[in-house]
Amino acid sequence: MKLVLLILMGIYLAVMLVVGILDYRRTKEYTEYAVAGRRQGTLSVVMTLLATIFGASTTIGICDTVYSIGFPGIWWLLFGALGLVLQSLFLSERIRRIHADTLPHLAEVTVGKAASVLLAGLIVISWIGVIAGQMVAMHSLITYATGNNSKTLLILISLVVILYTALGGQLSVVKTDKLQLVVILAGLLICCGYLYLSTDGAAENAVNQVELLNGSYGGMDLLNSFFIIGGVYFLGPDILSRNFLSKDEKTAKRSAWIAGLVMAFFALVITCIGIWARNYMTAEQLGDQKVLLAVAGILPKGISLLLSLGLLSAILSSTDTCIVNAATILSRDILGRKRVGVIRASVVGIGILSLLIAVLGNGNIISILTGAYSIYTPGVIFPLLIAVLAYGKRPIHRGLWITAVILGGCFGLAGTFLSEWLSSIGLPSFLVSHLSLMGMGFSLILSLISLWMGRKKAE
Repeated sequence: MKLVLLILMGIYLAVMLVVGILDYRRTKEYTEYAVAGRRQGTLSVVMTLLATIFGASTTIGICDTVYSIGFPGIWWLLFGALGLVLQSLFLSERIRRIHADTLPHLAEVTVGKAASVLLAGLIVISWIGVIAGQMVAMHSLITYATGNNSKTLLILISLVVILYTALGGQLSVVKTDKLQLVVILAGLLICCGYLYLSTDGAAENAVNQVELLNGSYGGMDLLNSFFIIGGVYFLGPDILSRNFLSKDEKTAKRSAWIAGLVMAFFALVITCIGIWARNYMTAEQLGDQKVLLAVAGILPKGISLLLSLGLLSAILSSTDTCIVNAATILSRDILGRKRVGVIRASVVGIGILSLLIAVLGNGNIISILTGAYSIYTPGVIFPLLIAVLAYGKRPIHRGLWITAVILGGCFGLAGTFLSEWLSSIGLPSFLVSHLSLMGMGFSLILSLISLWMGRKKAE
């Protein structure tokens, strides 16, 4: 079976590469490459948005989390779905009306060039970690498929992903996302259905374990997840990139809430798979494997292959989107070059740097992704939200606004990477654990002050 899976993975990657090659000549213009021509309809936007969302963190990572802490692991996905619905209600039309190409470009229009450069730097640095997290997940899948912890194969597959992304850009990503999403959702649904239909009492056991909070996940964890994780889906670069390629405001709004509803349903599906594994698989059975890959190993051959290809699709569909978005931001908003060749070079550079981090990292998907989000969310979400809502109505004091972003990002950075040192010098553990949330609060307060000071200055 493992040989069959490797062959299918090879064919799958070859198809992606062919799509990139075919789109190479069609993406000579910046708009075609960076925002897929800005002409995508509702179905295309919903599918590419969901394919982007269902990556390593929302499949492999969430199943590991549910196995560890139980049903409250569902909150990551539910807050993501809520973030999408809230975006649809309050922001999608406003953002699409601005005709931005990237999230930092949105900040440039609403605040100024300095804001754009600052956000671009923060996003590119954070999203290198996000991309590395997807590649770590790829390594886990390779280990399952081959039975060998092969970093050479990880490097080879990652280079193929980087290549087809560089060739076709956002146009190719949108096309491949449609196929990838079908495989992802089919694999998850059929896997979950088989597990519960073939195991006596599995559904009843799962229902008995439904709990929103427990000893491993309390109220402060819930609050952190709402803002830190939900914020990324509300105003994250990859989520908004799908808004930018939609053909009009109504399409952007409709696509966000539809995707949110679908995501909420699959939050339950993925959580149920994790709960089943928690009930019927021991730690000895898992060994060093990720939970979802261990589940794939006990499924009938056909379902196992489908789920494995679904996980490959999930990883690819998020990885290529993250790479091309980060590269476009680097090129357009930091280097000031709206040229396809520069973006392609940036795709290669960012992809290789992320691969190095993945190869040298410790392999914890959720910690890598949460760490990246914990830097981005405190610094960006509230300041950008206020800037978009105030655009065309009230001026913003740029200096205070930029201070809000920097302060929030620094708190997130400290909470993510300096927690042990801060604890060692005597900072209370409660404060250390919630520095990202505190940073978000400070960035909100300063952003509101920047709005007030901007109005006073205008008067």
